[in-house]
Amino acid sequence: MEFEALPEGCIALILSRTTPVDACRFSLVSKLFHSAADSDAVWERFLPSDYRSIISECSLPNYPSKKALYLALADHPVIIDEGKKSFQLEKKSGKKCYMLSGRALFIVWGDTERYWNWTIDPDSRFPEVAELRDVCWLEIRGVFNTLTLSPDTQYAAYFVFKMTDARGFRNRRVEVSVDFNGDGTKNVCLDGSSNGERVAGLQRPSLRSDGWLEIEMGEFFNVGLEDEVQMSVMEVKAGNWKSGLFVEGIEVRPKYEN
Repeated sequence: MEFEALPEGCIALILSRTTPVDACRFSLVSKLFHSAADSDAVWERFLPSDYRSIISECSLPNYPSKKALYLALADHPVIIDEGKKSFQLEKKSGKKCYMLSGRALFIVWGDTERYWNWTIDPDSRFPEVAELRDVCWLEIRGVFNTLTLSPDTQYAAYFVFKMTDARGFRNRRVEVSVDFNGDGTKNVCLDGSSNGERVAGLQRPSLRSDGWLEIEMGEFFNVGLEDEVQMSVMEVKAGNWKSGLFVEGIEVRPKYEN
């Protein structure tokens, strides 16, 4: 029996067991497949089961279809938790991505104006970002509940930031960690322009599509049980004063092998 002979509802049910990428490919087969592949029955399955509660506090427009909603959530992050987090879908898989804003992180002396300043940045998705004025002890920590993430998924955490007239980071090792069931710590260099021998071979930041820099902090596998992942960015050993770092947040998103 050929697929074309099946009712549209049956085809939609089959396609809903595939992936968003597969559904888009099958939509090119015929008008019947196109109609089935674009149906709400298919894209409802691609959306997270708790998407309604996640976006309930957002002022989103009334999208004409579940596919349109899916694509909107994949193309643009939405701000949740009173401006402290953002939520987005990974476009190819529909898996959840979150970013903890600077306000959702624990920053040592973060509320002391002599050391840190909270400012508006037009390039930020959040209402405000943390601007490092002057510290010798850099310590930023974040905690994320893994139950809110997509299960059976390899995730990585990324420190998202930028530097303007930065001081104290050149040729300096910065310690980043993702602690989940005893996972480890590594040293990186936040100054992407640094070529000093002391940081030769260390991971450096890359430029994101939104104009910010990011550096991978570590990765973990989320089985889907309730647990916490601890993340940190630290430079407390050199003793030198540092400034000019702007903290957007820490993003947790699925990681795939290249």
